Amino acid sequence: MTEGYVHGYSPREAERLLDQAQTLTGLLHSDTRYGNGETVLEAGCGVGAQTVTLAQHSPDAHITSIDLSPVSLAQAQERARAAGIRNVTFRQADIHALPFPDNAFDHVFVCFVLEHLPDPVRALTCLHRVIKPGGSITVIEGDHGSAYFYPDSEAARKTIACLVEIQRQMGGNALVGRECYPLLVRAGFRKVSVSPRMVYVDASRPALVEGFTKQTFTAMVEGVQSEVLERIMISETEWDAGIADLYRTCEPDGTFCYTFFKGTGIKPGE
Repeated sequence: MTEGYVHGYSPREAERLLDQAQTLTGLLHSDTRYGNGETVLEAGCGVGAQTVTLAQHSPDAHITSIDLSPVSLAQAQERARAAGIRNVTFRQADIHALPFPDNAFDHVFVCFVLEHLPDPVRALTCLHRVIKPGGSITVIEGDHGSAYFYPDSEAARKTIACLVEIQRQMGGNALVGRECYPLLVRAGFRKVSVSPRMVYVDASRPALVEGFTKQTFTAMVEGVQSEVLERIMISETEWDAGIADLYRTCEPDGTFCYTFFKGTGIKPGE
């Protein structure tokens, strides 16, 4: 949604987003359902990785999915078409300048967007405007500071810290998950509730080893290698050791944990 998207817009990044969405569908989406005829704004749909799941879980809702990138929107439209989705309208738009009237939607859904914005409260306030009184917002964000693993590795922690720092320098916040509650409250939402969603991975869960530890998290960290080395944040030797140790957690005796945060809030009635 933002021009400062730290992970870039490469085909590999699109694949990573799809791996993430497919792996985490049950964990993140199982309790999100919208009713017959309800209107939903998905803000920052990207390549549509979450859109298909959102639409399939609420087939009778009317969903409008927006993104700033026309390239991402085109991919999202194609993905929805291929999945036979008929209840989503795609539109290029900016969260900070929404082309919709006040109180236009019953609900807003935002997933993995706030972490890339320099002022998430401003974005949430803009979204607050287009929600009907009594309507809801759902926000899902990760928190890279929540990652821990066995075998522990200082080198691996350094590589993750590099990603966090690059995102900070680009105006984002890779630790935003822990801030979902205060951000929603500051934006004017009430009855705010946040639930942590932990991903725990060990060898007894091979789908998560492949789909999350390797293809989602470690691939995400690997994606900023060139920026890290160009900025001389750590040496190439340190970087390689850190990545190797992240992959080491995928071995039969390894474990990996990460927490997402899912927040909901209600726009007060008039």
